Amino acid sequence: MEKDSPKQGFLQRLQTKWKLDSLFQVVMVLVVFACTGFTILFIKNPILNFFGVERGGGQGFLNTLLYLLLVLPLYQIFLLIYGFIFGQFRFFWEKEKQIFRRIGKLFSKKTNN
Repeated sequence: MEKDSPKQGFLQRLQTKWKLDSLFQVVMVLVVFACTGFTILFIKNPILNFFGVERGGGQGFLNTLLYLLLVLPLYQIFLLIYGFIFGQFRFFWEKEKQIFRRIGKLFSKKTNN
């Protein structure tokens, strides 16, 4: 079957895109994303409340800043934790390294002249 075939299912397209060995591995990666998302859903508000940020309190900038500084890194950590639990640590560790490389490129000086 061709890579862009309309008959190819959603899971097969993800398997190709993520370069995974099996559909089971694709499902496990999706389970990791789901568990991480639910975990962040439950801990986000207590973390923001701890720092005195209330929902709808006119502190949108502070809320966003704290989310980016605290909750987003926790998301990355939970991806690795759940990735380990569900046997997909290597997949998520490679993705984390890609993210850090991209962030590093944003802050590195351009040496091409």
